[in-house]
Amino acid sequence: MRRLGKYSIGLGDRFGRQGRAQLRALEMARGLGVEVAPVWNKSHREHTLLHSQPASVRREADEATAALGWPGDYHVDADHIRLATVAPFLETHDFFTLDIADFIGQPDGPDDAHAFITRHHDLASKLEIPGLDEPQSFSPEGLAVVVRRYLPAVREAGRIYRRIASARGAGSFITEISMDEVAAPQTPEELLVILTAVADEGIPLQTIAPRFSGLFAKGVDYQGDVAQLAGEVDRHLCVLRHARRALGLPADLKLSVHSGSDKLSLYGPLRRILRRHDAGIHLKTAGTTWLEELIGLCESGGDALAMVKEIHAGARGRLRELCGPYASVLALDPARLPPLETVAGWGGATFARALRHDPACPGYDPHLRQLLHVAYPLAGEMGARFLEALDRHAETVARNVTANIFERHLRPLFLDDRDAAA
Repeated sequence: MRRLGKYSIGLGDRFGRQGRAQLRALEMARGLGVEVAPVWNKSHREHTLLHSQPASVRREADEATAALGWPGDYHVDADHIRLATVAPFLETHDFFTLDIADFIGQPDGPDDAHAFITRHHDLASKLEIPGLDEPQSFSPEGLAVVVRRYLPAVREAGRIYRRIASARGAGSFITEISMDEVAAPQTPEELLVILTAVADEGIPLQTIAPRFSGLFAKGVDYQGDVAQLAGEVDRHLCVLRHARRALGLPADLKLSVHSGSDKLSLYGPLRRILRRHDAGIHLKTAGTTWLEELIGLCESGGDALAMVKEIHAGARGRLRELCGPYASVLALDPARLPPLETVAGWGGATFARALRHDPACPGYDPHLRQLLHVAYPLAGEMGARFLEALDRHAETVARNVTANIFERHLRPLFLDDRDAAA
């Protein structure tokens, strides 16, 4: 079976220009003794908005790893895929994130939940999971509610998985299940029911992205109770360890944190929990690289800065359209955006400070950052003009891309304790 490394990171790259710059950050981590597998990802929605093709992501990954002589594994992820959208990814991708959020709570066959509960009647008793504090008991009625809520979604995951396996061959790809973009987080007990259903479906699951408490807004820090979330991660890891042993799921099954880019306040607690459990993680960094491209263009000044201001002005005029698809994962208050004329007068350094995710910097503006995070379709509409700007200012852009991934993601999540010990 195709294996995913203990640590892996999803590298979104909207315009396919930063593969080498992203990989350099992973080379730096490797040089310090931590192997993190790169997973280039791009969703059907992003391809549609930018009129790109899935094969372009494979080309970017192959070119970057060849150019830098990358010695480890790497993967290409069909991000947030569904049965209706999977076909264009089948030939070139080896990692599939099955998005089943819309099927949670949907009606299933009248006898399906009853059959599941009969087959797994022991789930209604106290959950004896080593390391799980105060495990809960399911009443028969409570178990039925959970099963009816999640079983249709897992059944849909089974249908998508079998479609991929029929085209590519079982064992030739990595499977992830995503449930993060829903209203309510899953409890550890619900996660166990979900994983039991996954085992029933015969899905060789290697990573799962649950919904955690708090808000994982795009491109900005976590908003919520960090201690509460750390406790959720700790309990979920206990459930995953139990599921690998008791349900026969793959030995490398691990937790995935989606929209993980820039959750700076979480990386220290996550690092300590992962080390205590000796557990792996898949961190998906969303559209952070696109913002670093804008920062690099701001720093370059001249026509490049003018282009960023043009994108910003266009985004202000199309705010509702751009934010709509991301409404559940944004914390953007339009009333707190800087006046359009103020931004128009900014120099490159001021604009870069507003965009760069440095909460200690007085000039940092999380609302502006979120607006531009979802404004990438406007750059896509510029076509060759935007891509040529990236190429002209490639060195400045790449420096920002590499530093962002290494300094804000890899170092705090995987390396800080090692640096302190050294």
